Amino acid sequence: MNIAVIPARGGSKRIPRKNIKEFCGKPMIAWSIEAAQASKIFDRIIVSTDDIEIAEVAKQWGAEVPFMRPAELSNDYACTTEVIAHATKWFIDNGLECKAVCCIYATAPFIQVDDLQIGFEALMSGNWAYAFSVTEFAAPIFRSFKLIASGGIEMVFPKYYLTRSQDLQTAFHDAGQFYWGTPAAWIEGKNCFGHQSFPIIIPKWRVQDIDTQEDWERAEILAPIIIGRAN
Repeated sequence: MNIAVIPARGGSKRIPRKNIKEFCGKPMIAWSIEAAQASKIFDRIIVSTDDIEIAEVAKQWGAEVPFMRPAELSNDYACTTEVIAHATKWFIDNGLECKAVCCIYATAPFIQVDDLQIGFEALMSGNWAYAFSVTEFAAPIFRSFKLIASGGIEMVFPKYYLTRSQDLQTAFHDAGQFYWGTPAAWIEGKNCFGHQSFPIIIPKWRVQDIDTQEDWERAEILAPIIIGRAN
């Protein structure tokens, strides 16, 4: 059995109620639910939430909410791995055999069905703990700098000051869309950013993490292009 788990707590502060706030004509979480449905990979699509309103919206769009997430996993310090591990254990404790569990963020309106399918195939292709979406940094991180107390700047990696950008190693970051994992990896809390993870590379132009109001507004600008192409 393949399970999609969409974590969506009710206490988002930077963008209040962002998981069910309308985005391009439907609740934000609906985009993730519909992508999971369209992939035809999942036997169960559930939303892990502590919020009754989010639970009702999720059900309206076809997801299940078989339990309410406990308070200790719904605060600002609970990590995603713990939330997915809790859901995975719930299925196992209820006698359901899990083959693979995919965490899909509720704020991932640009997630693509093909990428979910590629991620599942990658997880099954070898001895991988995880397969998840990554993307290249928009600028070379080895040429980055930080602000200092005097008001000036200081390079984070000063040894690369004279290195040409094209000679620097390509660096990637979490694309914030989906994370396939084995049940054991989630339950054991294995590090997702390690040698046992397979990267599913997503183009920079269709990746937008949504944590701040500025992120939201940028996503609205990108949506007609990205969602239009997907359709």
